[in-house]
Amino acid sequence: MNTANTIVINALTRRFGNVVAVNDLSLTVEEGEIFGFLGPNGAGKSTTINILLGFLTPTSGSAKILDHNVATESRAIRERIGLLPEGYDAYENLTGREHIVSAIETKHADDDPDVIIERVGLDPVDSRRAAGEYSKGMTQRMGLGIALVGEPDLLILDEPSSGLDPTGVKRLRQIISEEVERGATVFFSSHVLDEVERVCDRVGIMQNGTLAAVNSVDDLRSELEVESVVEATVVHPPDDLSLGSIDGVIEVTIDGTAVRVRCARPAAKMRALRRIDNTATVTDIAIEDGSLETVFEAYTTRSTDETTASDARAARADDATEPAPEDTGSE
Repeated sequence: MNTANTIVINALTRRFGNVVAVNDLSLTVEEGEIFGFLGPNGAGKSTTINILLGFLTPTSGSAKILDHNVATESRAIRERIGLLPEGYDAYENLTGREHIVSAIETKHADDDPDVIIERVGLDPVDSRRAAGEYSKGMTQRMGLGIALVGEPDLLILDEPSSGLDPTGVKRLRQIISEEVERGATVFFSSHVLDEVERVCDRVGIMQNGTLAAVNSVDDLRSELEVESVVEATVVHPPDDLSLGSIDGVIEVTIDGTAVRVRCARPAAKMRALRRIDNTATVTDIAIEDGSLETVFEAYTTRSTDETTASDARAARADDATEPAPEDTGSE
């Protein structure tokens, strides 16, 4: 198991005037991990990423990437990371291949640009056209190719599937898997929650500048008791399954040869399936897990409600300390 940390964020805060964009954020991302960084617009994700890249300085707290301080050693960090920013803006007069060649020269790498072009799925003919003529998907493939130059130790991918067709998204997942197998760490920010769920080992959910939750998707489901449904098709439904005694089973229904079990905890799914299998002949099974979208909405809604309640308590406290109006004696 990897124990080294690629990213270490400690009590990080960033203010813009009276606005607190990131508030006392602490987070670690382990070496070789695929970490999903999520949150609604305005949650503090972009500010955090910009601090990690050295584009913004923290108001307080600290952050390190690959043991380098992001505020004072940004150049050393950029030599070891690959970045695909959201809304990557290409040089319109340069070809896609020239963009990648330039990145290779800047990083003093020995990559073959044509190998990278093939790897990201950019057509060789298109790679020799001016990038100003590219579609969103072509630009995104080129940007991914630039991020891969020099075999970076950390890939920071911000909305990497934006503009990609299903083939491009599948290729993206394959590349991420290959990079992690090579030893890289991936920091993955996206609004496409299905993609995050498919590739990430853990996710962190930002809301109102703070980290509302961080864990694997399965563990986040378990913490919230997000429901899953197990359906087993059997030859003959047994008379008594006694599944209700299993911790985490909410409801059991039998419809013909289909046994459906609603579960609030991941462990309950396998226990229910084993008990069904011990009492009946199972011919097929299907599992419907609560989506990451459900988990995301639950955490962000809860965090917003807590912030609103906290603001209300603060307002009541302020009101209680206001001096009483003077009695002037007038009616």
